[in-house]
Amino acid sequence: MRGRIVIEIDGLTKRYGDKTAVDELSFVVEPGVVTGFLGPNGAGKSTTMRMIAGLDRPTSGTVRVNGKHYPHCAAPMAELGILLDARSVHPGLSARNNLLALARTAGIGRRRVDQVIELAGLADVAGTRSGGFSLGMGQRLGVAAALLGQPQTVVLDEPVNGLDPDGVRWIRLLLKSLADEGRTVFVSSHLMSEMAQTATRLVIVGRGKLIAETSVEDFIGRAAVGDVLVRTPEPTGLGEALAGPGVTVTSDGTDVLRVSGVTAEQIGTAACRAHVPVFELTPNRASLEEAFMQVTQDSLEYHAGVAR
Repeated sequence: MRGRIVIEIDGLTKRYGDKTAVDELSFVVEPGVVTGFLGPNGAGKSTTMRMIAGLDRPTSGTVRVNGKHYPHCAAPMAELGILLDARSVHPGLSARNNLLALARTAGIGRRRVDQVIELAGLADVAGTRSGGFSLGMGQRLGVAAALLGQPQTVVLDEPVNGLDPDGVRWIRLLLKSLADEGRTVFVSSHLMSEMAQTATRLVIVGRGKLIAETSVEDFIGRAAVGDVLVRTPEPTGLGEALAGPGVTVTSDGTDVLRVSGVTAEQIGTAACRAHVPVFELTPNRASLEEAFMQVTQDSLEYHAGVAR
């Protein structure tokens, strides 16, 4: 895979004393799609991203960015644009001067600084001290810095954190446009609804281990929801036809039933035998959040209590 625009993680392990933060992790992030990086708190996502950036040294295993060890890249900002902490800027400098200082370390000209300022929607505040920025504006500045070197690979940790709805939409469209240009885009988020709209592929980890590496569509499709929505003009008759061990039929008082314990095919067969018309028969598709909670339930480091 040397020379390809990919992130390659192979047997990656990171230990801090007796705690294993990342445990024999292996996966590949391909170009041309947005890959979401998901996991509960403490799953090892941030540690993995720090090792991708060369900020933490692996205990064992390897990380390659575009076929190279990132710390050895001759032009690192052109290889990898990364946002791990939007607060890692000089608070006394303006947005423009923060970006100019960073650009000069990589031989990047002022014109590119102006381009990313415009891209990130910072033109009106480019001369403002970054220490006074809101969390959302800080995120925009962090993304601008990540894109400064026009990198082939982009890694962003929680980029929508603190953004307003317009900013969230901006990030969503930006990530998709970068992928459409053939770049490798790897992004973490706790917002499942946003990942469902943005990502095409997923890498899911728990307690430092790989849980799944798959497409969003396949991941959601494998989730067991266990109920089917049925619309019929004879809900009582259909409920009686479906009655049996392990079958639950609930009604909201309309012509729609929610049935669990049997498949859509079994419901259709029972309705046919009972001569009950059915106008709609829809297996209830899981959301990304529901699918995520199913596969990570055993990997949660912190469990919330129930309010009383």
